[in-house]
Amino acid sequence: MKLQKYAQAVKDCTKAIELDDKYLKAYIRRAQSYEATEKFDEALADFKKILELDPDHKEARQATIRLPPLIEEKNEKLKTEMLGKLKDLGNMILKPFGLSTENFQMEQDPVSKGYKINFKQ
Repeated sequence: MKLQKYAQAVKDCTKAIELDDKYLKAYIRRAQSYEATEKFDEALADFKKILELDPDHKEARQATIRLPPLIEEKNEKLKTEMLGKLKDLGNMILKPFGLSTENFQMEQDPVSKGYKINFKQ
């Protein structure tokens, strides 16, 4: 299915679920569409709901095992990307002063779990 068809499937299934919140087939299709579009958090929530409605549903049981590592991986990628963008922004602000984010080091205090920032040239 193409992206548009997945988006339409999500809309249709959501409407069906609003009309009947125990409509298992709508949850299944919506969860599959979410997973296909890499919306893993939403897919996992739907698969968990499927297990509430049908505890023996094989695909949902497998998905609740398969999806958490994918969610973690996606979150790590987003975190890395966001830190890179923040670093670029920091460098842009510090450049007029002859500094960069490389001049600052963050260290975590093992006792308090807080962070301290050290300046180095």
